[in-house]
Amino acid sequence: MSFLAQKLFSFGGAIKNVNKNSIRLSSHFIYHPDNEKPIEGETKKMNMMQAINNAMDITLKNDPTAVLFGEDVGFGGVFRCALGLQEKYGKDRVFNTPLCEQGIAGFGIGLATAGATAIAEIQFADYIFPAFDQLVNEAAKARYRSGGQFDCGALTVRAPCGAVGHGGLYHSQSPEAFFAHAAGLKVIVPRGPIAAKGLLLACIQERDPCIFLEPKILYRSANEEVPIDSYTLPIGKAQVLREGNQVTLIAWGTQVHVLLEVAKLAKEQFDVSCEVIDLMSIQPWDEVTVCDSVKKTGRCLIAHEAPLTCGFGAELAATIQEECFLHLEAPISRVTGWDAPFPHVFEPFYLPDRWRCLEAIKQLVQY
Repeated sequence: MSFLAQKLFSFGGAIKNVNKNSIRLSSHFIYHPDNEKPIEGETKKMNMMQAINNAMDITLKNDPTAVLFGEDVGFGGVFRCALGLQEKYGKDRVFNTPLCEQGIAGFGIGLATAGATAIAEIQFADYIFPAFDQLVNEAAKARYRSGGQFDCGALTVRAPCGAVGHGGLYHSQSPEAFFAHAAGLKVIVPRGPIAAKGLLLACIQERDPCIFLEPKILYRSANEEVPIDSYTLPIGKAQVLREGNQVTLIAWGTQVHVLLEVAKLAKEQFDVSCEVIDLMSIQPWDEVTVCDSVKKTGRCLIAHEAPLTCGFGAELAATIQEECFLHLEAPISRVTGWDAPFPHVFEPFYLPDRWRCLEAIKQLVQY
């Protein structure tokens, strides 16, 4: 075999391996696209990366004070969410920063306080912790500590989060619960392109600083017909994606798609009717929609990728217990990641997959 033939054979094998891995890595869920459009008008097929890019493009076009910055953002970012925006709007509005998350957050707070619309990208949510002090002690408290004289409400911090199949302990974490504890921040997690565009535009226009966590595995695996015009979705409002009357299933981000599949399996295998809720907004969260559903079904399962202890599911469970106690037919169930560092090769055993969730539903109805 010639040298060129060997190279081509090797390259072909690599492509085949990548394609096989792409199938394997997303196999813990089946994506369920949104069919309902938030507004009337022309749509375009977009994946979640393109929908986020489109939201930022609209903002930069319509708001001359808007700036977008972060590590490698100038050439589009590692996930390409900012692709083409520097060429379109210039290096003074879309630019790279040093590898310093604390500096990125602090710079964004300063910009927003001075009146600019600041869109900061943290390259991975796992690396947002050096910025924790800036976000929790400065951004969240700016309006309160100044008696309303100034704020940094025009700050939106974007960060890719969650499992991706090969990220290991430093590229797979879900830190939403850390930020939910900080009064003054709003925390959002979309489930797909339509939700991502509408929620990101809502965050950018919101007058409180927002943490916008983007499930990275959905960047290219999620495709929908997205309206090309500007629109927003309400922050703090959950969506009921599937109606049912025996068990309430609650999730956000990628896990929503796991529960939609689980609801289907529960109906097929156990004849159990499940209601599926996408929380969408972690802080504030939609207590009314959640509690109304649990009062109807009498049973509740909460699932998220983050660890069990002090995960946001614990806050949901506590509130549901307080508000729905007399309606409950079984203890509230939580199916989550384990209280351990996020593993690499053992990721499939860490995730709250369809089978763990289905078993939990079985236990709920048999209680």
